[in-house]
Amino acid sequence: MGRRDWGYSVHWNLFLVISGSILQAFAFKGLATAHGFVPSGMFGLAALLQYVTGFSNAGIIYLILNVPMFIFGYLMISKRFLGYSFVSMIVTTLAFMVVNVDFGIENQLYAAVCFGVMVGAGAGIVLRSLGSNGGLDVIAVYLTQRYNIGVGKTYFAFNFVLFSFSFASLDNDLVIASLIAAFVSSVTIEYCLSMFNQRKVCFIISDRNQEIADKVMDHLKIGATFLQGSGAYKKSEKRMLMVVINNIQLKRLEELVFTTDDYALFIVENTFAVIGSTFSRRKIY
Repeated sequence: MGRRDWGYSVHWNLFLVISGSILQAFAFKGLATAHGFVPSGMFGLAALLQYVTGFSNAGIIYLILNVPMFIFGYLMISKRFLGYSFVSMIVTTLAFMVVNVDFGIENQLYAAVCFGVMVGAGAGIVLRSLGSNGGLDVIAVYLTQRYNIGVGKTYFAFNFVLFSFSFASLDNDLVIASLIAAFVSSVTIEYCLSMFNQRKVCFIISDRNQEIADKVMDHLKIGATFLQGSGAYKKSEKRMLMVVINNIQLKRLEELVFTTDDYALFIVENTFAVIGSTFSRRKIY
């Protein structure tokens, strides 16, 4: 199996789904429940209903709330997506019901930050699979695929309503701590989703660009592209070299360029994701 096909294998996706779901369950039980936080997303709604109604387990409420979400996912996305999401929901629910853990963090602010990091990392790991965490993720993935609305924007809109109701029924300090956790969680999710797809785009302007391109391909074993341009002052035709590279090789590329041409212009830009060719494969749910 090729490296790019591994991301579509059942074993790899189940590993991501199960490990990410267990990590979230530990965060929910060991930090959210211990401090009374209202998590973001659908589990946050389940937790809020538990606090308000006094029902014994938010995991059961979360399971019930997921039923319409999975019907929507089955109809609008794919059976494979539904299957992996169902595994995530079951693992999260069972782990939350079985796990009995307290991380012993007494400070509310510290607990909120730790909770945000753990639940965000768990959610991000699951979302790197071909499924989701269930609940609000189903809607978020659909909106991303259909209308290019980011996962973070969907969560922001939902959490705005959720925490508005929380202010009416819970202690304000607790809700603010929950908001901090939700913000940290969203940042962590975005980082997990982009950390393996991020690359640097380097533009190199030099009179020896062909020599630089040959060295890039020979020594770094990566491709390069020439872009045609012209100087604004002298109006002379000039080719610019574009190289997409990872952070580890960036310093080697810089050294290669300036040992070849001391007068080269080396421009580096960040990218959110690079998909296709020899890089990451486009995810199809």
